[in-house]
Amino acid sequence: MLEKAEKVVKLLIERKEQIATMESCTGGGLANMITNISGASEVLLFSAITYSNEYKIKMGVPAETIDEFTVYSMETATEMAKTISFFARSDYGVGITGKLKRSDPNNITENDDLVYFAIYDQKNNCCYTDSLYVTKDERYQNKDMVIEKILESLEEILNK
Repeated sequence: MLEKAEKVVKLLIERKEQIATMESCTGGGLANMITNISGASEVLLFSAITYSNEYKIKMGVPAETIDEFTVYSMETATEMAKTISFFARSDYGVGITGKLKRSDPNNITENDDLVYFAIYDQKNNCCYTDSLYVTKDERYQNKDMVIEKILESLEEILNK
């Protein structure tokens, strides 16, 4: 996974572009992976860990989005990605929300193993979205699965 993070950081540096993240279930893991790479300070402008609905809303995610679609939805991930990109004035924003095989009594949804993520490209005003089911037994393994998938997606987007 470190090699994927290196490629993403290198591509961002070459393109003179920056990224910001708003993470929930990954707990800052994506930002951590990026900051493990030399030169990360040139590309990572800001990162927020917003575990609660309250702090997603305080960061700018519309409460109406969470109310209508739930906090665990592609719509919320998309708003997280856009919000963090505008907040940090970064070229890309990444929003991540979902559950890592654990129910949430405060936010009941059908799937306890589904993670949504969005990558917002501010220059082109477009959002790339995807989701994945986590399959591992350990939480840290599921976080790694999600982070690896997002790094792969970022690399694809940056190579276009």
